[in-house]
Amino acid sequence: MDRIRAAARDLRDADAAVALTGAGVSAPSGVPPFRGEDGIWNEYDPDALDVWRFRREPGAFWADWLDLRADLLDADPEPNPAHEALADLSAAGRLDALVTQNIDGLHRDAGSEEVVELHGNARRAVCRNCGWTTSADDAVARAESGDLPPRCDACDGALKPDAVLFGEQLPRDALVRARELAADSEAFLVAGSSLTVEPAASLPARAAESGATLIVVNLDETPLDARADYVFRGDVTEVLPALREAVGE
Repeated sequence: MDRIRAAARDLRDADAAVALTGAGVSAPSGVPPFRGEDGIWNEYDPDALDVWRFRREPGAFWADWLDLRADLLDADPEPNPAHEALADLSAAGRLDALVTQNIDGLHRDAGSEEVVELHGNARRAVCRNCGWTTSADDAVARAESGDLPPRCDACDGALKPDAVLFGEQLPRDALVRARELAADSEAFLVAGSSLTVEPAASLPARAAESGATLIVVNLDETPLDARADYVFRGDVTEVLPALREAVGE
């Protein structure tokens, strides 16, 4: 608790504080990670779900995407105490923004306001031709009714899940904003991320180079642990609520 209180003090005293979250924050809500021992890519072929397959065979891509999405989101996951603690910190003015690698939309459900989605959001679908967007539920309903691929209402182009696929670049605006936030932060909190996937993995290093206090909360070791001011090797659903409570003391 002494280290929690010390980290909370640094977070409370920071004029600009940012959080980066990874799969470990959503896992307690029942959202499986893509990588690791229990990862989605152990059950699905990444090549069948990359952007080149979408371009070549959009209908076949969607048939496989329906199965993957069912494993990811059809259990209707809800925010867990880690999401809620981060939203509370934001509401209290202790966290200026949240950058996430997750595509499940749970941070917004919990009430976090400025959420920078580096890898997109699986709750949306977008037309690659004209940019028209619709809810993923709408696109999925069309696909399940036999409309493979589901089509854009504006130009009849093939809709794509608005999540970043292998072979796609991250959304430029989101990446630029995330880098700005990291460079300007005085405290940078990493939660539930292995920090092995670029460019997200470089954000805490950018923050540390700018003099920010670096706080890492993760069950496993990360490549940035040696540079962190605080490392909490624990469950995010326990550590983040404890940090929130300490910030409010």
